[in-house]
Amino acid sequence: MKRKIHLLLALVFPILMCAQGVLLNPFANGFTRPVDIKHANDSRLFIVEQDGIIKILNPDGTTNATPFLDIDARVRSTGNEQGLLGLAFDPNYTINNRFYVNYINNSGDTVIARFTTSANPNIADDTSEEILLTISQPYINHNGGCMAFGNDGFLYIAIGDGGSAGDPQNFAQNLQSLLGKILRIDVSGATGYTIPPSNPFVGSNAGLDEIWSYGLRNPWKMSFDSDNGELWIGDVGQSNREEINNVPIVNAGYNFGWKCYEGNAIFDTSGCPPIATIAFPVSEYNYGGTPFRCAITGGYVYRGSMYPNIQGWYIFADYCSNEVGTLEPSIMGNGWNMNMNHIGFNANLSTFGEDMNKEMYAAGLSDGVIYQVYDPTLSIAENSLETNYQLYPNPVSDYFQIRNQNAASQIKEVMIFSLDGSFISTTTILTENQKITTNQLAKGMYVVQLISNNDAVSYHKFVKN
Repeated sequence: MKRKIHLLLALVFPILMCAQGVLLNPFANGFTRPVDIKHANDSRLFIVEQDGIIKILNPDGTTNATPFLDIDARVRSTGNEQGLLGLAFDPNYTINNRFYVNYINNSGDTVIARFTTSANPNIADDTSEEILLTISQPYINHNGGCMAFGNDGFLYIAIGDGGSAGDPQNFAQNLQSLLGKILRIDVSGATGYTIPPSNPFVGSNAGLDEIWSYGLRNPWKMSFDSDNGELWIGDVGQSNREEINNVPIVNAGYNFGWKCYEGNAIFDTSGCPPIATIAFPVSEYNYGGTPFRCAITGGYVYRGSMYPNIQGWYIFADYCSNEVGTLEPSIMGNGWNMNMNHIGFNANLSTFGEDMNKEMYAAGLSDGVIYQVYDPTLSIAENSLETNYQLYPNPVSDYFQIRNQNAASQIKEVMIFSLDGSFISTTTILTENQKITTNQLAKGMYVVQLISNNDAVSYHKFVKN
């Protein structure tokens, strides 16, 4: 019996190993226009809703009834790109309870503010707000909004070019404006902020002190690679190219090219600096097409441990096409290979995030669902000879159950295997809602063989947290 199963698995796995891309599993729902996902170096996920609310999502998929922060009354979210847009926890959050938000206020301007958590670690003190920076916004779109701490301890802030179309006032190339920039500030002091002395225009009249890099149109999500500290930026294009930028933060003063260039394509080079001074994207894709692609959602380089096959891949999405994209390091070591994979449902992916273990999540703006990112290439496709069963919860902790059984297709036996096809355990199923224990398993991915009363066989995968 075991020899036959091992042979079947051996035949299935090589086919699946050839699959490309990553997929998403629904993890939690019930959110309203989620636009950011962050953690505070513990098991909680903090889900930022565009209207001005931050909620806590627990590792079991439940959401706290009381929001972590509610500043809805201070936030203008009437424009499609306005609202509470970004969250960053201080590197010393466990000591100082400080975190930072980026939102559009009731005057339509960008606000960078600091808050502290109350005595209850699940509720912030909404009266503790200290406004650090206010940036005038001439239009309602292209606000950027993402914030993150680099491994240098400084706070990086992504600001769009001010909006409209084509950057009509050339803000992104104007070093006397904070629009179209990545800002870098030092927030380690008791109040306010200071300027890192390594910022490129410190002590010079050439540009504003807060500017770290410039030439961005609408940087919709940036992140730091937790392995090497490099910055990744997804910059939304005009009507031609969507671009991905990747730079080390040991340097500063990068000019990413907008509006001189849209991706690698010329947009308007009148009055622009020499092409040799432009930091062009590491990858790009075309606007439009079928499926229709319209706006990149920047992501993260995967550095988790559950899916070793995708280690080092940059994972992102397109908001309109409902595709998850990957940049995979070329086997020749001289670039990246892009793949786009439709996720199979309409979500309008607005953001990615990591948990404390560096496993990745994504959020659907239109469906309010938080998804887990997973690698399907080392798993058995969830299909059956007779019916589609589902394992839940998945990922699992101490047990899983089997959904979609009925009298005709009641499961009678469950067999668990490692990814190399080694047999681990078998369980005889006596009741429809019986729990299959997994607390004896190490973290990782496993394969399950289900055998029904009429001897139909199906294969499934689950992840053990």
